[in-house]
Amino acid sequence: MHLQQTKRQSRETGGPQYYFHNLTAPVKTFLRQKGFVRVALVTPYGATKTDYIALGKDHKFDQHGKIIDGKVGHDRIQQGIASESIGESIRQWYNLAKGDFERVDLEIDIIDDDFYITPVKCKLVKSKREITLKRIERPLTFTSDYVSRFWKKHLQYLINQNRELIEWSFKEICRVVSAHKEKVPHIQEQDLLRASGPLKHLGVSLGPYVGRGYDCLSDIKFLDYPVYKVPIEIKRHSKKYRYQMEKYGKEELSRAIILCAIHDLENTHKNVDVIELDFMCNYIGNL
Repeated sequence: MHLQQTKRQSRETGGPQYYFHNLTAPVKTFLRQKGFVRVALVTPYGATKTDYIALGKDHKFDQHGKIIDGKVGHDRIQQGIASESIGESIRQWYNLAKGDFERVDLEIDIIDDDFYITPVKCKLVKSKREITLKRIERPLTFTSDYVSRFWKKHLQYLINQNRELIEWSFKEICRVVSAHKEKVPHIQEQDLLRASGPLKHLGVSLGPYVGRGYDCLSDIKFLDYPVYKVPIEIKRHSKKYRYQMEKYGKEELSRAIILCAIHDLENTHKNVDVIELDFMCNYIGNL
């Protein structure tokens, strides 16, 4: 499956458009039966919510922005109310050079009736080479079972910049986790927020703890990639998240991070990453 950019020379009449080609039968059938489908873009950090809409060939936007029947003849992604095209979003998230796309190869998963679009390869119009966009499984997961190569590359970069600060950060995380491992009387999961300072030095900036819906809408910044916003759930044990995995809001993605002292959740949801502080605090010795 791939997207092909059109209208490169006529931005004043709506800007570049992106047509689908070679959709798999299940994806094509789903799109044409529904008429339109919301789009989530999978970035190096994982999926992010967008304002893009996938439209089947028999639907279009009217002048008021409503989706109506219309014989357009192409399955495509429309910019809708987004401030930029999906091609520009892909370019920014993956740190690609400026320029028009000739094509973007992709994979599409249907999750909660949305299209989760993962770019895997692209070619710019004025370039002869194809660029492979490396997919990272569970990109923000850091547990005793698995540490993503995204985390590993980011930590090595931070250590090269200031090893002393990063070592201090890991030691502080150990100090916070020890209270939970020792089962200090009446300690609550919110106590893990004491790790917010060292986590910020590691690229994870926890937002306000709101205690309703997701605990913290937070910012993550790795390497030279853009800032990524994602809900973070604070749990002493990751298995306590099991109930909430079925409680996503209608307008939200099935995307979150569990920040926990101990990771003991089995069969974690595909779009849920886990950061295990107990394992993280001793990891510096491996770098």
